[in-house]
Amino acid sequence: MASAARPLVIAHRGACGYLPEHTLVAKALAFGQGADYLEQDVVATRDGELVVFHDLTLDEVTDVATRFPGRQRADGHFYCRDFDLEELRTLGVGPRRGSAGELQHPGRFPESGGRFGIPTLAEEIRFIRGLIHASGRAVGIYPEIKDPAWHRAEGIDLGARVLQVLESTACADPPMPVFLQCFDPAELQRLRREFNSQLPFVQLINSIYGQPSARELETIAGYAQAIGPSLKLIYRGRAGKGAATTTLVDDAHSAGLLVHPYTFRSDDLPVGMASFGELLDLFLRQLGVDGLFTDFPDLARVFIDRHLPA
Repeated sequence: MASAARPLVIAHRGACGYLPEHTLVAKALAFGQGADYLEQDVVATRDGELVVFHDLTLDEVTDVATRFPGRQRADGHFYCRDFDLEELRTLGVGPRRGSAGELQHPGRFPESGGRFGIPTLAEEIRFIRGLIHASGRAVGIYPEIKDPAWHRAEGIDLGARVLQVLESTACADPPMPVFLQCFDPAELQRLRREFNSQLPFVQLINSIYGQPSARELETIAGYAQAIGPSLKLIYRGRAGKGAATTTLVDDAHSAGLLVHPYTFRSDDLPVGMASFGELLDLFLRQLGVDGLFTDFPDLARVFIDRHLPA
């Protein structure tokens, strides 16, 4: 696949640097800030509905423990899969907390600002279509199939269900731009083979597995159009006065793949980066990535418009 004309701004869980992640208000803000794509992580409920939520468990961003005491599994966690949609609708989504209850990003939207609901995938797509209709500005969606093997063990084919919802909503006339992402290569290959999906697929790559080889990238190019690597697989820290980087971007481009690294946060810079602008300059201007996932779509949009004009 050829490189994008201009780098894409992908709103990571919406504009979650400013509002609680994966809430409709976070998606509306990201849309208003000029994001090209809005991301949706997708998990399943007990009654088979698909909701937009990052984790398999509800603990870190909702008040589930207060509202449904005793509903946790043996491991102590409350799972989305153990609740019906109507039960999830009673929960409030707020800022993300760690295992000890500490705020992961203390400078972001506070608890005192209110709590928000969990949308279904279909509801969110309808909402985005409403934004497009009202503004006349196009935007795409970027759903992720979360842990399909885990869901299959729970009795639901999450990948197939996601495709069904996309076909009846995002792919309906007029179709919306869509990238479909997953960390599980076997799942993406299966969806391409069994369902003959023509959607652009994105192979997500976690840094714990190391940089993929040229042969592995060629394999990915056989079923996907892009990779979504951790930025740690590209940026390795400082090297004297410059940045130490890998060849992954060039290698992926040579294999015909777009490169959309994650996650760019102005309040959580990689070691050695003095500013968010320096980080964006490295990836967008020097390395030439085709898009990036960011919690701060407005900052990425301003940088691109200022330094990479059409």
